[in-house]
Amino acid sequence: MAVVNITGALAGNQFEPSIAVNELLPNIMCVVAVDTSTGPTLIGLYRSEDGGQTWSTTTLAQPAGYAGAEAPTIDYTFPNTFVVTVHIFNGDNDGTIISYTSMDDGLTWSAPVFVNKGYGLIVHNDEPFVACDRTPGSPYRGNTYVGYTPLATAASSIFVQRSLDQGGSWLTPSRISDPRGIHDRATIAVGFTGQVYAGYITTGPDSPYALLRISYDGGATFEPPVNRQSTLICSVVPSPSPLPVTNYQFRVQTNLNLAADISNSIFSGTVYAVWNDARNGYTDVFMSQSPDGLLWSEPVSITNAPAGSQNFFPSISVSPFAGTVRVIYYSNQIDGFDLDVYAAESFDGGQTFAQRRLTTTSFNPNGNSTTPTQLIGDYITAYTQAPDNLAAVWMATTPPTGKLNVYFGS
Repeated sequence: MAVVNITGALAGNQFEPSIAVNELLPNIMCVVAVDTSTGPTLIGLYRSEDGGQTWSTTTLAQPAGYAGAEAPTIDYTFPNTFVVTVHIFNGDNDGTIISYTSMDDGLTWSAPVFVNKGYGLIVHNDEPFVACDRTPGSPYRGNTYVGYTPLATAASSIFVQRSLDQGGSWLTPSRISDPRGIHDRATIAVGFTGQVYAGYITTGPDSPYALLRISYDGGATFEPPVNRQSTLICSVVPSPSPLPVTNYQFRVQTNLNLAADISNSIFSGTVYAVWNDARNGYTDVFMSQSPDGLLWSEPVSITNAPAGSQNFFPSISVSPFAGTVRVIYYSNQIDGFDLDVYAAESFDGGQTFAQRRLTTTSFNPNGNSTTPTQLIGDYITAYTQAPDNLAAVWMATTPPTGKLNVYFGS
């Protein structure tokens, strides 16, 4: 299918897109993104009933008393429910996590539900990531989980909360990381029998590592149970931010992304971790994998990109139908400056990857501006559309305006 500009007809900028697809009715898709089309920074909601060919656009209602919203993520659960989590704020103050739920395939949405409120500069919750349990063999099917990062002046930590009613209410949070140090955005994957894999990267002040906690009881408790201890995935070399390319000034975080194979393929049960990493002297996308979330393989590059190119913002999806592994990422490999989105696809459990370019035209991350932009968003998103197709969204600048738009491709 051709690449579709979802937000080209809107004013303002749209970025940080997240997508979810109804597994039973795969032509129904919902996308959320940061949206400034009406002036304030709100959450845009874009919906397709024809597999991504055409899209309706709107924004989600924001709670009173908050000036802006960002970092939305979305996931799907049976039979026609979508759950969105969002970070709302007043500048640097009052960082709060909220959720929205639609039980009619994205046609209508609940009022926002508070997950965890922030207070002034003291408690600032940020960077939510939502995941729903829709594993056929899970006793916790229907649970919804959100991970997020309470920020402090010189430290941060990772929290996870669960909902037993698709985001209608949220239970007490669990802190799954050491509260000391700097932790980047959480990521969550749900395993074959309902295991909750909650991971993150700690980038300082000690040596950076990708770490993981696992819940075997639907998010009630996490292993290992020892305070300040997590399972090691591997050491990490964070990408420089900005990347070392002339006229790049946009932020690049080193975030972990997890996925689990819940299919009946021969690779069923495998857990995958991807992140951007500068261990080879340039930023590339690496993967580790595990049969159980406890023992992890040595990280390997999955891009086949030229040495010296910059490859970042990976997002992984594993087909629940076939076990196909797909990772999308930005790359400047064509000319060393303009960006494209590529998909790395594996049909053998992550042993080998084939690359294909999703974008049809490379784009300048600065748009038409002569001043380098400092933000293009912090992530893009891959999802699986039944029976075994990629559904991907990303941000790209669009001529002739140079504005930030959300694109869909498969």
